[in-house]
Amino acid sequence: MRESTVEMHLRKKATAAGALVRKMFWPGCRGAPDRLVVWPPLRVDLGWTPRIDFVELKAPGKKPDPHQARQHAELRSKGCNVFVLDTIEAVDAYIVKRTR
Repeated sequence: MRESTVEMHLRKKATAAGALVRKMFWPGCRGAPDRLVVWPPLRVDLGWTPRIDFVELKAPGKKPDPHQARQHAELRSKGCNVFVLDTIEAVDAYIVKRTR
């Protein structure tokens, strides 16, 4: 299975679940995650809370390259959600987790 198959599945499933899915491209910055997924906000006691995820897609069994892992760590250090998905099943589990 190719990375593009996993990416297509993410776009299809997340969009069907009500999310916006956008391709990421950061000029001059290697290692940016592949997709930005914006979910409908959650209602909390004091209002609404946004849910925005950075998603790196990989072919099955592949891991992020070192420059990608550095970008992911930097985003996480700023409180961002970063997910690395490498299978159709991982995408499905991500969708279930974010739609609960």
